[in-house]
Amino acid sequence: MRREIPSLRQEIRADVLTAYPEFAPVFTGPQASHIDVAIEQSLTAFVDQVARPSPPSPLRDEMFRALGRTAAEQGYSLNALRGTCRIGTRLALHRAKKVSRHCDLSPLFMLSFADTLFGYVNQLEGLAIEGYMEGSTTVQDDQDGLRRRLLQLIASGTTAHTSLGELAERTGWQLPEQVSLVALSPGARPARTALAPDVLVDLTDPQPALLLPGPLDAVRRASLEHALSGTLAAVGPTVPLATATDSARWARQCLALAESGIIRDGPVVHCEDHLLTLLLATDPALLEQLARRELAPLDGQPATRRARLTETLRVWLATRGTAAQIGEVLHIHPQTVRYRMRNLDATFGRQLTDPDHCFATEAALRALHLRRTAAP
Repeated sequence: MRREIPSLRQEIRADVLTAYPEFAPVFTGPQASHIDVAIEQSLTAFVDQVARPSPPSPLRDEMFRALGRTAAEQGYSLNALRGTCRIGTRLALHRAKKVSRHCDLSPLFMLSFADTLFGYVNQLEGLAIEGYMEGSTTVQDDQDGLRRRLLQLIASGTTAHTSLGELAERTGWQLPEQVSLVALSPGARPARTALAPDVLVDLTDPQPALLLPGPLDAVRRASLEHALSGTLAAVGPTVPLATATDSARWARQCLALAESGIIRDGPVVHCEDHLLTLLLATDPALLEQLARRELAPLDGQPATRRARLTETLRVWLATRGTAAQIGEVLHIHPQTVRYRMRNLDATFGRQLTDPDHCFATEAALRALHLRRTAAP
């Protein structure tokens, strides 16, 4: 068989390229000589084993692990890698049969030879698969890292950075026109299999997040609910890619409000359903200042009386209803409502007829009410 090796190597090379044309860059690129050496060395090592059995060579083992790692790193499938081994086996056995006829070798010998060949190729295939798995882990780790970096860049507002397009290209992720950022509670572990492949995930950040590309349609919502089952999360509004940082900021603010009990329709909260709450509750100090200014006429009132008047004023501003309607909301008699409204009118005077003051007072009272009624 020794003198058959050079031509057999060429035949294997040609058949592999015919069956798997995607391997052409490997056979013609900078690694072409290494591939040719690997084929020739594997054939030579097998003939040596037949002639003089000995323990496998560590160099040969590492060479086939390296081939497997290279296949994974360059994106070739495991099936294609295993297919090349089968092609080599078929051609080697076919050539051995031709030699056996020329040398008049016995059928029994050829059966033994074929068993030995299959065992040898299984060894090589196992080594290549081992290397492939190592390479796949490395590639996946690298891809996950790149996708996390991509999410971080978009969420931080650096969408105009020149590297963003390059990074997306390297990960095979198409830059969308619009996105939604999802803020997750610390320690969240969404079900990755329930998420579409184009969803970017970063669970390494102290503020873990997801990025959903494209419109947030019913299908995307359903898969998100399934993936985040039992996890407290807030979905930011869908915005243009260039303003993704707004979606991220609002999602985090909404998550904080859900954690504090101000928003209670979780576990997956959609910011779009709570825009007014976000507006009223995201700057508590400013709203305290507004409340102090607008409710200053009630300063000096006993705490209980102040609370009753404030609540009556809030409901009146929100409903502009009759005494009967306000009484129904507050569970008090309409006459009590009229009495309180006369007190409010006397206390606030023209302030309650000024549209700007009314708007500011209602905003302050709504915010205070949200805080008071927050779930424990």
